[in-house]
Amino acid sequence: MIGRILRVARTPVTLLILLGVLLWGAWWGYTNVLRPIPASPPQPCVDQSVAKGQLKASQVVVKVYNGGDRKGLAADVGRSLRDKGFKVAATSNTGEKIQKTVIVGAAAKDPEVLMVKTFFKDAVVRADKRPDHTVDVLVGNKYGGFNKDAKTTYNVKSSTVCLPSQVSATPTTGP
Repeated sequence: MIGRILRVARTPVTLLILLGVLLWGAWWGYTNVLRPIPASPPQPCVDQSVAKGQLKASQVVVKVYNGGDRKGLAADVGRSLRDKGFKVAATSNTGEKIQKTVIVGAAAKDPEVLMVKTFFKDAVVRADKRPDHTVDVLVGNKYGGFNKDAKTTYNVKSSTVCLPSQVSATPTTGP
């Protein structure tokens, strides 16, 4: 008797399990189709030659972010950097609240980071090991100002510097 009940119950139980697997697969597929496409990782830097051991502002890619309350500060700073010859790839806001100016790059001692730092008074440097060697400038409520007298070249010890391989020629602006 028990054997007959097990034989009769086996088919509906198997069908319920298969239906559960099918419904789970449909739900998983549907949620993954709706998920946003992940951003592509930044291109790694490429060794670029520097003439006479000097890195030029035109070789450095900068993104400027406003982390303070002053409207348009990132755009103003980006314009000042562009006037000095830097390639400004983006100006926008950041969700991070910034007081003093923060220069963010691959390493604190990288020449592109040190060069950008010379243009800002009371700036601090933060390293994040980014592979593309762009430099972010985060400005905030206690923005120390722009050093217009800073040099647009920076002495380096080697004949090459690792810099971004692709550069956006069109700057973007944020709200």
